[in-house]
Amino acid sequence: MRKKGIVALGAVVMLLALSGCNAKQTSKSSVAKPAATGKTTQANEPTTDPIALVETNQGNFKIKLFLKEAPITAGNFIKLVKQHFYDGLTFHRVVPGFVIQGGDPNGDGSGGPGWTIPLEIVKGLNHDRAGMVAMARTQDPNSAGSQFYITLAPAPSLDGKYAVFGQVIEGLNVVLAMGRVATDSRDRPLQPLVMKKITMESQ
Repeated sequence: MRKKGIVALGAVVMLLALSGCNAKQTSKSSVAKPAATGKTTQANEPTTDPIALVETNQGNFKIKLFLKEAPITAGNFIKLVKQHFYDGLTFHRVVPGFVIQGGDPNGDGSGGPGWTIPLEIVKGLNHDRAGMVAMARTQDPNSAGSQFYITLAPAPSLDGKYAVFGQVIEGLNVVLAMGRVATDSRDRPLQPLVMKKITMESQ
């Protein structure tokens, strides 16, 4: 299985592929292009949506999951959390000012849970701020499994291409700090960014 490639820098916008695959699928990056932004729920608005607590070796943060709006994608994440799938995995990819990515049992962008889910694009759920949570995938739109990423800044080039299913509502400073760690030439962090465990705080 090939590891994900790195997409070259454009003259103005950094067009990066967020690749992820399951154990049966070859990973190949797709190219993100600019797209319009949209409105998402504000982080400080009251919510009855499920909340996931992510405990890492760098600190903790909470993710509000858009289960009603994106039932397939958010439901898949909740299923994996309840199976303790993410416990002990890492954020294996860091692109400063763009995203941190994790959830791969292989730790290199080539792995998944053993299944895939269909791409679930929801109007109004966009990469319009730091802290948006979405599924990574290969060039195949329906190849997402367990790998997810969190934006470090608005990333409208990803809108309509990757399934947004959550938003960091607490501890965004922890996420942003992880996004500033030193990396090698393949976007791999030079210090471990470990998800000690993810649990459902409410659902």
